[in-house]
Amino acid sequence: MRVICTCWVIPYNLLRVLGFLPLRSLSTPGRGGLWALTNIVSLDRFQVLSMSEELRRALYASSVGSLDLDLLIPELVGVTEILTEEHRKKLCRHLPARAEGYLWTLVFSTSQHGFSLNSLYRKMNRLESPILMVIEDTEHNVFGALTSCAMKVSDHFYGTGESLLFRFTPEFQVFPWTGENMYFIKGNNESLAIGTGDGKFGLWLDGDLYQGTTQPCSTYGNEPLSPQEDFVVKTLECWAFI
Repeated sequence: MRVICTCWVIPYNLLRVLGFLPLRSLSTPGRGGLWALTNIVSLDRFQVLSMSEELRRALYASSVGSLDLDLLIPELVGVTEILTEEHRKKLCRHLPARAEGYLWTLVFSTSQHGFSLNSLYRKMNRLESPILMVIEDTEHNVFGALTSCAMKVSDHFYGTGESLLFRFTPEFQVFPWTGENMYFIKGNNESLAIGTGDGKFGLWLDGDLYQGTTQPCSTYGNEPLSPQEDFVVKTLECWAFI
């Protein structure tokens, strides 16, 4: 009989909630309250899944609503000046499947890298991940976009229907792709546009990442993401799922 040994590092409280029990051994806790679970699985009796697939199924199965959602708040790699735990809790429910279960890694911030669209493009060069762009304007409104891929200079629109727009003011709302058109993302050195139709942009930013516009657009069927269609950026952050 063949066996497979897989070693997982999982928060102990999550193991208790999900009902995972060690089949052979449970080590003492390490740094950060993490436990190592050694799982010996018989190929003759069980379907063997990869660690990442089984863990993601456990985290995002239909029964996840019965769990303590505080356990599922994604961890950040990098310092945010915008995102609260409540923001993350709400946004993580709308991630595409291929972004679930990953750390949120800061790849661009105006505070760290400057107010430059070209710098944003450079930081995303060769990056293969959906991107969460979060903006706080000078009136303290928080809104943004989830794009299906990294942003780049292009002569044409690109992206997929995994993209969406969102806002937190006056209440949290998500605006997914409507299917009306495929004008997801288009950028050059002077501006970046996410969603458009009838001459209006769901989210538009200038080359200095300073001034922006948000309007209803047919790509996402959205309302303006901020109370004022024209806004000034206070802080902009981009997070990848890697």
